[in-house]
Amino acid sequence: MPTPRAPNAATANSGCRAREILDRVGDKWSLYVVSLLGGGTMRFGELQRAIDGITPRMLTVTVRSLERDGLVTRTVHPVVPPRVDYDLTATGRTLLEAVTPLVEWADAHLGDIDAARVRYDARSGGCLPD
Repeated sequence: MPTPRAPNAATANSGCRAREILDRVGDKWSLYVVSLLGGGTMRFGELQRAIDGITPRMLTVTVRSLERDGLVTRTVHPVVPPRVDYDLTATGRTLLEAVTPLVEWADAHLGDIDAARVRYDARSGGCLPD
């Protein structure tokens, strides 16, 4: 087994930057938005209805952050009332390719995880350790 190398300044900086990006795409809502937009362009209201529990403010913060990071495009149509569409960029589509297996894994194992939680809660009285 190879011995791990000590990080140099370049790799340490890269790790911090990668962690920043992982924090963005791994937050509570970003993967939902990316996954939904994988099906095609959506309007703001469609996204909000499709993501149970997200507030309009949180959806706005999420799509703006994804847009800033170059993962989502926002198109405003000059109509009354205003219409705003969101879509994945080419970079966003590469993220979709990376996270689709994770989403599929989560869907496939929901029952296993629910059962494990029931067993855990039965053993521990339903409390998570501090």
